[in-house]
Amino acid sequence: MTRELRRLSIIMLFMFIALFAATSWIQVVESDSLAQNPHNKRTRLDSFEIQRGAIIVDGAAIASSTPSDDQYRFQRVYTDPALWETVTGYFNPALGSTTGIEKAMNADLSGTGSNAFFSEIERILSGQPQRGYSVELSLNTAAQRAAAEALDGLQGAVVAMDPKTGRILAMVSTPGFDTNLMATHDANAANATYDQLVADPGKPLSNRAIAGDLNPPGSTFKLVTAAAAYASGEWTPESTLPNPALYTLPGSSNRVSNAWGGTCGPGATVTIAEAIRLSCNIPMAELAVELGDDAIREMAEKFGFNRSFDTPLASTPSSYPRALDDAQTALSGFGQGQVTATPLQMAMVSAGIANDGVVMNPQMVDAVIGNDLSVIKAFQNSEFGRAMEADVANEITSAMVASVSNGAAQGARIDGVDVAGKTGTAENGNRPHTLWFTGFAPADDPSVAVAVVVENGGGQGQSGSGDTIAAPIAKKVIEAVLGR
Repeated sequence: MTRELRRLSIIMLFMFIALFAATSWIQVVESDSLAQNPHNKRTRLDSFEIQRGAIIVDGAAIASSTPSDDQYRFQRVYTDPALWETVTGYFNPALGSTTGIEKAMNADLSGTGSNAFFSEIERILSGQPQRGYSVELSLNTAAQRAAAEALDGLQGAVVAMDPKTGRILAMVSTPGFDTNLMATHDANAANATYDQLVADPGKPLSNRAIAGDLNPPGSTFKLVTAAAAYASGEWTPESTLPNPALYTLPGSSNRVSNAWGGTCGPGATVTIAEAIRLSCNIPMAELAVELGDDAIREMAEKFGFNRSFDTPLASTPSSYPRALDDAQTALSGFGQGQVTATPLQMAMVSAGIANDGVVMNPQMVDAVIGNDLSVIKAFQNSEFGRAMEADVANEITSAMVASVSNGAAQGARIDGVDVAGKTGTAENGNRPHTLWFTGFAPADDPSVAVAVVVENGGGQGQSGSGDTIAAPIAKKVIEAVLGR
């Protein structure tokens, strides 16, 4: 063989190897992503012949498919959509549209993902119709219902989670909509419903629990500021700060005050623990300036700020910006200024404190279930990271318990249960306040962490507070989880 032929043979060999590697990569590694690509018409048409799997909570189907007499073969039906809409989303083959869990878990629900490969082989050999897999969620029906009923008539959201595992126990956003109307195979009717929802000023299509227009977290963010201070080793709960009735922001003529306009207690100074118990703004603003924006941002990011989480619903990142000046840093100390957060994020803050400083990744799916009820895939708990040491978490917990028992968060008190909590009443200029609560219970052995946000002042403009409106909502959710 001549040198030229040998060289050509080697080149052709490498070309065949490259072609084999490329096709193997597409067929194996990228098969799921390509199959679920919304532009993949073949997969979408194939899925019409498959009865979609159920979405299950506490052993009951909250979304299922029934036979239909049109080209799409099966109609998606939602049980109690007002309760579950935030989570399930909807599936509409006529529009090629999916949202919520229906979209996030489409590969399994539709039977078109890699997990369904062997089921497809079995279907071909047996001649039996293929069915999609069911998806079992971590939600607690009692907690979900308590949250939905407590939020009825309000613009807001609730997220509750198990602080030890990260499993989401409740996720509700209001106002919502009837997912059955969006699942209809009448494309004109579905589009008309969608247009009405888009035009609704209450923004029912927004999942306020994890996305939408994010709100300043108000005084709930004081927990992050305190955590940054204690973790530095330079501050303790008994460290004191000046206690004026008005505070001029550094480098600015703007002044801030405590919510009631007076000092934080009677003394010339006040401890950090007392500032948290009474929810005082000025000491936390002073503390934030002493710490600096880098220290606060680093602690915020240890709780999950500035990143998205897939539960598997994708969340909008809560934000703590970089390079804040001293005035903006002071405002961030009590959750104002440029800081924004989702209820999911503030639930993670409380959950991390409750879990001795370890923040768990939030998750909503427990398992994918086969048609024979076997577990095709189980989802494991995972750590996001350690935000603080256990002794720091205990110090913050003590202040949160005091806030609920005899401080600014008494609206969350439950007889016989030590609740750790923090309220927030975030200002929005001349617009109504945004009302918050975040906390956990029981304080000594937590089984639930919760965050509540109520927008538009809860219908009370600038008169409502986190303690009077948001805290009682959290109380009902906590009681539901604890079975009280």
